[in-house]
Amino acid sequence: MNLRQIEVFRAVVTNGTTARAAEVLRISQPAVSKMIQELERAIGFPVFDRIKGRLRPTAEGQLFFREIEQAFTGLTELRSAAARIRDFGSGKLRIACLSALSTNLAPRALHGFTKHHPNIAITLQTRTSSVARDLVASGQFDLGIVADEIDTTGIDVRPFASFRVAVAMPEDHELTGCDIVRPADLAGRRFIALSPEDTTRQEAEAAFERANVTPHIILETPFSTTICAMVAEGLGVGLVNPLTAEPYLGHGLVLRPFEPELHFRTLLILPPHRPPSRILTDFIAELKKVLG
Repeated sequence: MNLRQIEVFRAVVTNGTTARAAEVLRISQPAVSKMIQELERAIGFPVFDRIKGRLRPTAEGQLFFREIEQAFTGLTELRSAAARIRDFGSGKLRIACLSALSTNLAPRALHGFTKHHPNIAITLQTRTSSVARDLVASGQFDLGIVADEIDTTGIDVRPFASFRVAVAMPEDHELTGCDIVRPADLAGRRFIALSPEDTTRQEAEAAFERANVTPHIILETPFSTTICAMVAEGLGVGLVNPLTAEPYLGHGLVLRPFEPELHFRTLLILPPHRPPSRILTDFIAELKKVLG
């Protein structure tokens, strides 16, 4: 039994006669009859009764036809899937994003992206940069938006964005009178710090050391959003990504520039040895568009 024999059988049942099936398939009527005979020999039972020169499906032939129709439905779905892959590369998009950009930049990019790709299934998970790196390196996720402290071996790495560090402080803090906050201004103050592995924290510590300053660290966290929440509650001050602080401005928190100028640097990471699909390329374009 082969696929061509099944196609001929289906065409005869669907069109009612071997003549019409031959016309649809663009083969001769004797070729159709021969294919049916070969199919019957291959499967071991007759699929048609020959009554007065006409073919009528046997009971077994009708059961076989139903099975074939289910298989052809599956083939139709495969053709649709192939079309989606051809046009978009995949019907899914899996993104792992560091916390600092998961509540601002990523949603804005997804808003624009879904206008053009409304049927794409999207997974967005907020993860630490190191976990996002592992998810992308293993091929479980299509894209990571991460800080630059990660191990970049075994992944496709692309520079993304840089954000100048700001000092977040409660609205009633005495440093709100400063146009610029310097390390000396933070000496002895209650300070909410990023995790030690964060490259921005390491650069800040170097600046504090040069100024012979030691902030009073009361809490460490890997997330700028957590620092903003703590600052808004009056627990202390901290260095944050200004983009992360946007929802808190006017709600218990203010920002001031920090000098020396430091930056949060972010990367886009992709699985190794896998060209990005069209939908992934489109989403990356939306991310860059949101950045302006």
